[in-house]
Amino acid sequence: MRQGFVKVAAATPNIRVADVSYNTGEICRSIEEAAREGAKIIVFPEMSVTGYTCGDLFLQDVLLAKAKRAILEIADFTKEKDMLVFVGAPLMADGKLYNVAAALNKGKVLGFTTKTFLPNYSEFYEMRQFTPGPREAREILFEGEKVPFGPCLLFQSTVMEGLVVGAEICEDVWAVEPPSIREALAGATIIVNCSASDETVGKDVYRRELIGGQSARLIAGYVYANAGEGESTTDLVFGGHNVIAENGVILKESKRFVNNIIYSEIDIRRLLSERRKNTTFQNGGETLPRILFEVNEEDTKLTRVFSQNPFVPQDERERSRRCEEILTIQAAGLKKRLSHARAESAVVGISGGLDSTLALLVAVRAFEMLGRDKEKIYAVTMPCFGTTDRTYQNACEMVRKVGATLMEVPISESVTLHFRDIGHDMSNHNAAYENSQARERTQVLMDVANDLGGIVIGTGDMSELALGWATYNGDHMSMYGVNASVPKTLVRHLVRYVADETKDEGLRDVLYDVLDTPVSPELLPPQDGNIAQKTEDLVGPYELHDFFLYYMLRFGYEPSKIYRLAKLAFAGKYEAETIYKWLETFYRRFFSQQFKRSCLPDGPKVGTVALSPRGDWRMPSDACVAAWMEDLCTVRR
Repeated sequence: MRQGFVKVAAATPNIRVADVSYNTGEICRSIEEAAREGAKIIVFPEMSVTGYTCGDLFLQDVLLAKAKRAILEIADFTKEKDMLVFVGAPLMADGKLYNVAAALNKGKVLGFTTKTFLPNYSEFYEMRQFTPGPREAREILFEGEKVPFGPCLLFQSTVMEGLVVGAEICEDVWAVEPPSIREALAGATIIVNCSASDETVGKDVYRRELIGGQSARLIAGYVYANAGEGESTTDLVFGGHNVIAENGVILKESKRFVNNIIYSEIDIRRLLSERRKNTTFQNGGETLPRILFEVNEEDTKLTRVFSQNPFVPQDERERSRRCEEILTIQAAGLKKRLSHARAESAVVGISGGLDSTLALLVAVRAFEMLGRDKEKIYAVTMPCFGTTDRTYQNACEMVRKVGATLMEVPISESVTLHFRDIGHDMSNHNAAYENSQARERTQVLMDVANDLGGIVIGTGDMSELALGWATYNGDHMSMYGVNASVPKTLVRHLVRYVADETKDEGLRDVLYDVLDTPVSPELLPPQDGNIAQKTEDLVGPYELHDFFLYYMLRFGYEPSKIYRLAKLAFAGKYEAETIYKWLETFYRRFFSQQFKRSCLPDGPKVGTVALSPRGDWRMPSDACVAAWMEDLCTVRR
């Protein structure tokens, strides 16, 4: 449970209709198994102690008495188990029969959540036997003890403040106003559902989307346990379709028609972070009953999969769809800016690298949207001390293939003159040596744009902005930065997407070669004709930095938690020491380089994370990194 992860389980035990003793044994067996797996919350189906399909047997005293004893027996079984258990059962209260989810913990019955919405249509006829739960919760006597009873009971962990669990039962989540809405607004971060939803054609898809959508709407975890094999098949078949979701993402889903237990870990801190940022997620002022439960706080073994490239969809079809959408957003933003500025042309510095390639491709799309001649896109190559023949040739060929106008402005002479003017020794390859070239390039682009009545299109990406890997008042500056919210790992896929989609074999070949070229600003002289200055040797692998950036900005994770996840995601690829080294570098650079982000040019937001000071990220330029470094150091203790 440390760092916010809580292991949860949705269980469909083997049952026999109306055989309460057998069902109790199977439920306890599942609890035992889940305890061994480290689950802190386990959820069983609706009416799991009796079976949902008992029909009018629910009106028999024998069955109801057995069900009551089963609740006590299962509760007693949880004495030595470190978990919160929800089991479905029928329960008599004040002369009426209710459909409830009993919450059990450490040998105690903590409360009975009642079903609010009873289906009485098609194959369902619950109102024949049951009474809808009361509008508000109250206490009832259960075996001589006062126990909370009713809708919207909240179960609060004693060791994790943010772990608050609410329950609803089957049809409740299908209703127009599910009880889970009240529960989430009052603080519930996990919703559990004891369900008995039968299988009909296509219902599993709808069910999955419903649970995923509800978890997204509530910004909550959702654990859905469904009835399965063992229920009566007189008229219906139940498939045991269990689902665990978190804020719209299906973490785990069971195979239907096989009774089993599924597990996953819900990240409570991630949910709280999302709610904290979402100003429309507001408590309506309602206070619901809270009942404390006990579980130990300990490390949770994670089974969730964390992608090495969180900005990039793993599914190839979805990745292609995403690339097309991003390119369209970038081009639409540039189209508007060109039109509004009445710019006759667009000027792009083209180096033969990934970022400038993407900016050029976006400019081509924008001009196609405007119906303009692409010859008005001026791609400027500015060879200098570090330019290699490979990148130069790729840049020139690419410009010709897309139909833009190629301009070549060598800057070696002007930079050398500048060094003489400021008294800089050219053998000293320090920051001034590198940045003078970057600033000269920007000056050329700005002046060309002025001369041609155009605007300069920025090429820098979000990963470079995060690390401050840009020359202030050099490549840091433009009139519209089309790549400003695109991380480096995604830039690569966008260029590959265009290469894969183009019908021009020549363009495809040059784009593939750009993809194979090491990332470099080419500000140091080549060695034997090859690139001497490789960015990732200096600041670290971009795939690591993008991973760090995503979890820091998107969810506000602390460095120690990001380090833990990175070790899991990159196991077998990077050693722990390497991850630690570059994570430390990431935080130091991120904090020290905010001044560059505070004055960024305009540019379109394309994803959930961006660094624009006018949009997603507002941070003082002199904020101290000490607290983050201290947290990172805890993993070494």
